[in-house]
Amino acid sequence: MTRTMTITEIKKKMKQAQFSHEEIDRLRNDDRKGVQKLISQYDSLQMKQAQLKKQYEEMMVYEKESYYKGKAFIAGIDEAGRGPLAGPVVAAAVILPEGFYLEGLNDSKKLSLDRREQFFEEIINIADTGRGIVTSEEIDRLNIYQATKLAMKRAVNNLIQTPDHLLIDAVTLEDVPLSQTNIVKGDQKSVSIAAASVIAKVTRDRMMTDLHSKYPMYQFVSNQGYGTKAHLEALETHGPSPYHRRSFAPVKDLITMSE
Repeated sequence: MTRTMTITEIKKKMKQAQFSHEEIDRLRNDDRKGVQKLISQYDSLQMKQAQLKKQYEEMMVYEKESYYKGKAFIAGIDEAGRGPLAGPVVAAAVILPEGFYLEGLNDSKKLSLDRREQFFEEIINIADTGRGIVTSEEIDRLNIYQATKLAMKRAVNNLIQTPDHLLIDAVTLEDVPLSQTNIVKGDQKSVSIAAASVIAKVTRDRMMTDLHSKYPMYQFVSNQGYGTKAHLEALETHGPSPYHRRSFAPVKDLITMSE
């Protein structure tokens, strides 16, 4: 049957994953160069998918350990925006359903913008997600470390389901009465934390895009509040906006110099 198909037909059917293993094996014996090229592409894709599946399984170690201990609702927690000179710090808590698989899920910083947006929508639609936002004014009052923990607590409180266990990226929430695992570089080691990193980053990036419409001179849409050369030059020219963190150098230094 496959020998009577055109290369275009084979390509279309292969793209839609409509071939059985037996049909793929028959195509391997098809001596047309175009078919062999498609088989090579198919094998490369299968290898890549297997690698991504293996990586995902390796990032499920903490979740599986928690399931084994009888925990049913495991929340991954991460934040975005600790380092910028402007804008809020945003945290997210995500409880993924058991058996969930999202090919390529990883630390949000390693994903393209389009992939982050795609993953954001998929996670929001299927998982229990909570977000916590702490403003620049609160950051100045509390300090960024305490503000980060407050954002994480707010994210947990905004979940629909009360979690049994927390997997947190490099932070311990001392006054939260839930069992916790603190994981350094957790967004690269836990799928739940990686999912939270996507929700936190996309949420914050969208907030900074909104701020850009009010204060375009700082280019928040491209720097997300980080201290790029253009951002620092705009600070010197225009001074800080109401959303800049006045406890952060060089914003603090600029304010001191102007007094």
